[in-house]
Amino acid sequence: MVNLGEDPKLVRHKSEFKNGEERSKKSLYAALDLGTNSCRMLIARPTGPRFEIVDAFSKSVRLGLDLERTGELSQAGITRALQALHVCSKKLKRFNVRRSRLVATEACRRSKNGKKFLDKVKRDTGLALELIKPEEEARLAVISCAPLLDPKISQVLIVDIGGGSTELVWIDLSDVPKELRITAMLDLKLGLPTKGELTSFAKKPKKVRIVDWISVPLGVATLLQRYSDVEDDSARFALMSCDFEQKIENFLPYFSEDLMNKEEDLQIIGTSGTVTTLGAVHLGLRRYDRLKVDGLNLGAADIDAVIKKFLDLGPEGRKREPGIGRDRAELIMSGSAIMQTLLRIWPTTSMRVADRGLREGILYSLMSADSHFNEPNVKNSRQK
Repeated sequence: MVNLGEDPKLVRHKSEFKNGEERSKKSLYAALDLGTNSCRMLIARPTGPRFEIVDAFSKSVRLGLDLERTGELSQAGITRALQALHVCSKKLKRFNVRRSRLVATEACRRSKNGKKFLDKVKRDTGLALELIKPEEEARLAVISCAPLLDPKISQVLIVDIGGGSTELVWIDLSDVPKELRITAMLDLKLGLPTKGELTSFAKKPKKVRIVDWISVPLGVATLLQRYSDVEDDSARFALMSCDFEQKIENFLPYFSEDLMNKEEDLQIIGTSGTVTTLGAVHLGLRRYDRLKVDGLNLGAADIDAVIKKFLDLGPEGRKREPGIGRDRAELIMSGSAIMQTLLRIWPTTSMRVADRGLREGILYSLMSADSHFNEPNVKNSRQK
């Protein structure tokens, strides 16, 4: 059983506070996520039942470029990542951050030289990055997306599309009172069922539970790299979609008739650059606006229309599309193939866009462990 509950390493005991140090609400917290494509960091302070972003950093580093082909992090990617991490190190010192969690994900997990790279990061920047497991990525995604839950819905699929992997978590809230469902997701401490435990929905769970969880070793970068030799845009898109679907055939909801027929009571919450880009283009935004995108509801038909537009634009047209941008133009079709595959299998009128992810999940966990939130709620966390 894999546990998506609170990581004991996040709990700071009273004995760790020197000279009666107080847990000041002015204390700053930081969360850094070094992924396959980007290096991102948030610095925040707790403010009542939410947190406020003090500083944000995001840089495309393409650490996992050619990882699918070579099995290693490239020297160019390492150089770009180190440059970004030097900036993060300076920010942490400048803001005098007292509590932080700095994590690395799929590119470092999969690469032959990942641990060697993390050792170099520690020597060169002073930052000790934690190589987290896929299940921890999934746990943090659930925490960050929980405030976007529609309490009337009992079945929730959390989708976190990364650069090197995609995490799917199916949660059953059918036996939890509607007014407690968001809190239940934020405080999720249940284990995952083994693949042999095909728990039937005929037996109602007594409390919130994770029906199944999977980490698919395909993200926007790795999926694109796998089919980079296919010149035809539409053919490449179709191949990427088929490949991804084959990788989720062992995911319990994929072959459970009870779960396959839950679309009227299913909400999908998607978090990733792909999902927010789909939302921004759907809204016709020429400049990205987080306040308009985060929490946006999209149906399968809305997403299909945007993806059709992407295909009609072609590779060069996508680069010129304001809602996509040149940095994401190459990756948007692989992410769209993943998203369309999921919505083909589980059609829903309630796919919610989440402009939040690992970093927000980390911040909530750190602050909650320090008892800053009497009632867990990061619904109104906002960026300056």
